[in-house]
Amino acid sequence: MRARRAPAVVFGVLLLLAVAAWVGVPHLRFGSGDCSRVSALSVSVAPELAPAVEAAAARLTCAQVSVAARDSALVAENLAGVDVWIPSSTTWLRRAQAGKSWDLPVRGTSVAMSPVVLGLTEEAAAGLGMPTSWNRVLADLRVGLPDPARDPVGLSVVVGARQLAADSAELTVSLRKLSAGVGASDGPAVALSEQALLKHNRDGAGKRLVPVYPDPAVPALDYPFTVLPQARDRDTAQALLSALLETPLPGDLRSPDGHAAAEQVVERVEPVAVPEPDVVDEVLNQWAVINLSGRLHILLDVSGSMGQAVPGTGKNRMAVTVGAAEAGFGIVKSTTKVGVWLFSTNLDGDRDHRELLPVKTVAEHLASGSPEKLRSVRAIEGGATGLYDSVLAGYRSARENWESGRLNVVVVMTDGRNEDPAGISRETLLAELAALQDPRRPLPVVALGIGGDADLAELTEIASATGGKAFTTPDPAAISGIFHTALSGMLCQPPSCKP
Repeated sequence: MRARRAPAVVFGVLLLLAVAAWVGVPHLRFGSGDCSRVSALSVSVAPELAPAVEAAAARLTCAQVSVAARDSALVAENLAGVDVWIPSSTTWLRRAQAGKSWDLPVRGTSVAMSPVVLGLTEEAAAGLGMPTSWNRVLADLRVGLPDPARDPVGLSVVVGARQLAADSAELTVSLRKLSAGVGASDGPAVALSEQALLKHNRDGAGKRLVPVYPDPAVPALDYPFTVLPQARDRDTAQALLSALLETPLPGDLRSPDGHAAAEQVVERVEPVAVPEPDVVDEVLNQWAVINLSGRLHILLDVSGSMGQAVPGTGKNRMAVTVGAAEAGFGIVKSTTKVGVWLFSTNLDGDRDHRELLPVKTVAEHLASGSPEKLRSVRAIEGGATGLYDSVLAGYRSARENWESGRLNVVVVMTDGRNEDPAGISRETLLAELAALQDPRRPLPVVALGIGGDADLAELTEIASATGGKAFTTPDPAAISGIFHTALSGMLCQPPSCKP
């Protein structure tokens, strides 16, 4: 009985499968063996996003998608054989573009987002009090961060510092402090992506970190899905993008519009695009300047008019100018060399100038008590302004002692105009300065005019002859801010930028 029924059962099953297959042909997709053509696609993706890309690729048919989880910095150096690239940030795309990896501009579609945060240890967070702000953290704690010139997280921190700084002097101090933390991955605070912070806390490999979110927002990691110019199958790449946008992201990443998954403590973070390349260049130029040592030759006017009182300060022009110069020691790197000359008329025999502080590093000056010597400077009663002779002598000295690998600058601080009839003329000074120029060894003059008697036209001519710039303020009390602005803006090595 069973022997007679078995063939009927088998036949019935086969018939049912055949009918089902025939009915289902328009709706069912078979493996790549049933495709007339199988496309191949090579994808390199930031490791944290790789699981979502693999899940999306598994939903494609007639496609052989190879997904490689690779560090964005490494891929940017070598994109050979990559069809689709999903780096952690648009910054990496631009870096590859700048490296001539392709000729045409390439843009990607953001498929995820992770804001840049400052991660505080629980002890540091308790010490500052929560909630706190980036402004407070940057002011009070040493922050470890990756090099802004090489990593988008570090770049975002510098962008945040620029947004928070009230002026260029404050920015210089902030960037100088940040530069001390480059490369540090421990300490009370560290800059990282929200995704990296959540992973760090989940793995339990170190002290738990408390995130501090930027306000205003800074550029986030935006994970741009980028079909590269050499892509073998752009249609399949677009199909993968569509599938990825419908695939759930890992819990420590946000949607492109900044909405949180389950793990985040802030519901939504406003996405901020990576600045345009010219803005990034400006940011990185400022950062590079902060990390270069200089050689500053300062000429300080001590003529009689510098003894005039500055209303509302209880000080005279000499005191506020010396205070600005002393504060400048805190703006430049401790390895920057500084020398100070005083000038008036007949200050040293027939010479209108004399040395106050020899050229030494700021660290050496601070250790040897130079600030106290600087504070002892007084205006010379009856002294006039021997500007032209002093500038030429100072410039010649700086030219003779010019140092490679440093930003060499001559700074002139005066409250008047040239008053030495026995000295050289303006025409002679300008001609001599022009003859001393060497484009391979830039040496700009930065002239700072103090008070309403300073001659801006005269100072501008002198500075312009060297590729420098003149600044003046009718209010002598503002000289400190002007000096800080000048120091912050002038330390820029050609040809990257001009003073």
